[in-house]
Amino acid sequence: MLPNTEGQPVPQVIFPIRQGNDWVQISSEDIFKGKTVVLFALPGAFTPTCSSTHLPRYNELAPVFEANGVDTIVCLSVNDTFVMNAWARDQQAENVMFLADGNGDFSEGMGMLVEKRDLGFGRRSWRYSMLVKDGIIEKMFIEAEEPGDPFKVSDADTMLNYINPEARQPHRVSVFTKPGCPHCSHAKQLLQDAGIHYEEISLGSQGLSYSSLAAVTGRGTTPQVFVDGNLVGGAEQLEDWLQAQAG
Repeated sequence: MLPNTEGQPVPQVIFPIRQGNDWVQISSEDIFKGKTVVLFALPGAFTPTCSSTHLPRYNELAPVFEANGVDTIVCLSVNDTFVMNAWARDQQAENVMFLADGNGDFSEGMGMLVEKRDLGFGRRSWRYSMLVKDGIIEKMFIEAEEPGDPFKVSDADTMLNYINPEARQPHRVSVFTKPGCPHCSHAKQLLQDAGIHYEEISLGSQGLSYSSLAAVTGRGTTPQVFVDGNLVGGAEQLEDWLQAQAG
């Protein structure tokens, strides 16, 4: 059974990390001492659940975590530092610290280093999250020991709900745009001025076409703005929505 180490200090290890062209040594104390840290660990960089859901949601909710007293959000995986750095660039998750536990020392100290030889991974971290205050583990959410890669309790929303069930979460905004569209630029500027993070889906990239736009929005013009899964419309409708929110 995987251990729950709430109330205990985090393992004291040294992480060899590549920053730019230099090797640096980061210790557990550098990361945790005197800070409130949320750490989530996962089986591997670039893997499907980790890239599509686990990491992006922590990055998205980082401002809310910060408003609720969290100093740092750490994503840990038993990968080498070059892989983790490449994944960080690919994900553009600027609100998360990527930590390569290349030798598995931290994961082993947590009792979370497991065999995934059936997947060709060798030894990797089990998926879990924890809240650490000044180096002491306050709360852990450990995925059940089930076949495959369970992902039910170590997510960002579960952790945020533990820290503050009343925390106000940001709107989830997606904007369909096309290159050179002045109305798209106006819509994006409106969101930026309002301090609202948004996902941009640009026509012409990754095979997205007007057919894709029409299939999703039912319309053939850009921009088309969605908030929390609901279609708001173009730039004028977005401006009206923002004014209503302010009122």
